[in-house]
Formats: sequence, structure tokens, C-alpha cells
Amino acid sequence: MKIFLDTANVDEIKQGIEFGIVDGVTTNPSLVAKEGKGFLPLIKEIIAIVPGPVSVEVTATDAVGMIKEAEEYAKISENVVIKVPINLEGLKVIKKLSEQDIKTNCTLIFSPSQALLAAKAGATYVSPFVGRIDDISGNGMELIEDIAQIFDNYSIETEIIVASVRHPLHFVQSALIGADVATIPFSTLSKLLNHPLTDIGMEKFLKDWEKVAK
Repeated sequence: MKIFLDTANVDEIKQGIEFGIVDGVTTNPSLVAKEGKGFLPLIKEIIAIVPGPVSVEVTATDAVGMIKEAEEYAKISENVVIKVPINLEGLKVIKKLSEQDIKTNCTLIFSPSQALLAAKAGATYVSPFVGRIDDISGNGMELIEDIAQIFDNYSIETEIIVASVRHPLHFVQSALIGADVATIPFSTLSKLLNHPLTDIGMEKFLKDWEKVAK
């Protein structure tokens, strides 16, 4: 399973790349707004750091406007993936961009039918939001299971990005289901390494090492 960082913070991205485990980055307007930087300069800065896919979201609401933005962003780098919302206008955009070999990430997926329609339109990725479903007393991971089953039934090549990951269990469940990608905040990435027995073991090793004649 690939790991994407869900952030627009350059320092977090640099750290993730240094860890050697980050395969790409997903951004959205909310994440970009937090950074207080110009949009295109920030995106270009991120792309210069990340060796893999970088999702950049369109903000127009009509197909013509989204396509215009997408074509502009795609010129920045072949690593750019255009994030498009799942609606009728978005499906038009995905189809048009797929015909131009521009990669797309269909976002705000909350049902298996949305994921299947996005895949049929030609989406490179679909992004189901598991955390937001959990937030309203649903089961986000059941959605991932359903999408994975449907895609497997028909040998669909569109990749599943598990989005809105809230905690390490979401990450582990995604891997058990066989999702292609989990996109996670930097804070969650850090938690994946935490285990009390690891801390206890390290502390014991260091104490024992102090007893060894140097």
C-alpha cells in the first residue's frame, strides 16, 4: 500500500520524504489556505520535493472552468494529479482529462456507486472519505471493502485512495482490505510508529548498555 501525505505543509512533506516512506501528496483548498502562501508557488514547491503524484484540486464548479484549471496545473509537472469532485460536471471533466492522458483523483466519494461511476469515466484514483463517514456514525471502512470488491469484480484499474484517515487503525484496516493508497495527515503518520513495548525495550537496552565496560 502506498502512503500519501495529506498536507500542503512543506516542512511536513520534507520530513516524510526523509523517512523514506512517502510515495506522494494530496492537497486541497483548505490545506493550502492554512499555509498562507500563494497557490501556484506553493504547489510548485511541493512538486519539487515529492518524487511521486501530487494531487491538486480544481475550484471551478462547471466543467469548462475545471478543465481550464486542470490543463493549466497539468503543465507544471507530469506528477500533477487533478482532484475533481464527484458530480455530473466532475464526470465530464474526468472523461475529458482521461482522453488527454491527464491523471485524475475523484474526491468526496461517500458511496460505492460514486466510486464506480468515477472509475467508468476514467478516473486514475478515487478518494473515499472514511473519517467523515465515521463522524456521522457510519462505517467508513465498509465503504472501502465494498469499493474494493466491486473493482475486483470487474478488474477495474482505478486505484483506491483511502482518505480522511483519522487514526492508525484506519491505516491498518486499509492495508488489510488491500487499498492501493492511504493518504494521511503527518500527525497520523507519526503515530504509526508508536508502541509502548518498543519504548520499554529501547529503555531497557540503553540501561543495560550503560553496564557494559567501555
